[in-house]
Amino acid sequence: MTTHSSSIAEDPRVQQAFSYLVETDETTLRTQIELSEIAAPPFHEGKRGLRLARLFHAAGLVDVRSDEAGNVIADRPGASDERALVVSAHLDTVFPEGTDVSVTREGDLLRGPGISDDARGLACMMAVVRALQDSGLRTARPLLFVGTVGEEGMGDLRGVKELFRSGGDGEGASGFISLDGAGLDRIVVHGLGSRRYRITVQGPGGHSWVDWGTANPLHALNRVGGRLTALPLSKEPRATLTLARTGGGTSINAIPQEAWLEVDTRCSESSHLDSLQEQIRSVVDEEVGREPGLRARIEVVGDRPGGETPEEEPLVQAALEATRGRGRMPQLALSSTDANVPMALGIPALTLGCGGDAGLAHTTDEWYRNVNGPDGTIRALHTILLYAGITPAA
Repeated sequence: MTTHSSSIAEDPRVQQAFSYLVETDETTLRTQIELSEIAAPPFHEGKRGLRLARLFHAAGLVDVRSDEAGNVIADRPGASDERALVVSAHLDTVFPEGTDVSVTREGDLLRGPGISDDARGLACMMAVVRALQDSGLRTARPLLFVGTVGEEGMGDLRGVKELFRSGGDGEGASGFISLDGAGLDRIVVHGLGSRRYRITVQGPGGHSWVDWGTANPLHALNRVGGRLTALPLSKEPRATLTLARTGGGTSINAIPQEAWLEVDTRCSESSHLDSLQEQIRSVVDEEVGREPGLRARIEVVGDRPGGETPEEEPLVQAALEATRGRGRMPQLALSSTDANVPMALGIPALTLGCGGDAGLAHTTDEWYRNVNGPDGTIRALHTILLYAGITPAA
């Protein structure tokens, strides 16, 4: 027999676990600071992952391992052979190698690059693990805890894609919870899809005076950019197109031999992204084709699938109940997170904030304030227990 209802919160062992999270909040903050101060730049999350693996071992999780992408994975067996619930937080940050990731603290205010996104999620995940171990709670469903790589930027969700590929550790999971950043009200159940392009134009180049009139890759790209920003975009569902980065050339007095432009498109429906992709290709072909001697290449450098977990799904209902249990009004939200991938595969998935307030994410001035911090860890644990169920006390 397992317990899958709101009576879970009344179980003395669950109350013990909730109390543990309040009493050990300072430990959670220390874990958050420690992990934030281990640099995890894009594609170089290994040192932080190694520390997380050691924390998993110390907490008593079993079969701690890494997969081919670098995800750090550990098991907590359940009482049944039901499919596992995956609980994750991402290891990587947006900050390049060499960034000073030291954290300063003034009372409940922490400052440092990545202190919220996603050192807070990692610390919350560890707090949940420790609370489960301290209380002796055994869930019906097995739990798979994962620190993922590649959630940010050009990482393109590579960690969670590896997790849910055919033969991956997450294949066949019953559900997926991503713990990401701060907050108590939002429950991300709509996955915002994105497709990203690098458009490269090449030509013969030359001297800006002697060879003036030679086909110029940068001129062509400027025309491309102007037309792309004028494309009509869907308002419902909302779609966006952003010219994000550009570059090329070798000198101010030279016609470039190569220039490039990076473009970000976003929408919750893939059909709109498909349409934008065709329009981008058409514009590039037309504008580059106007000047003989130029050639263009369009690369898809990022493809995050969109998706949705319906409100009636038991996992969403668990998160709604757990949020209300903290005295909050839940908000179902749209965002781009690790949950996109399992959503796109039809696996119930969502993303939760982990309490507290935060701001200036993705900047070196990022901050986290530990206001209602324990409520965030309690909400995460409560959601897990409502969905995974618990076995009766011995």
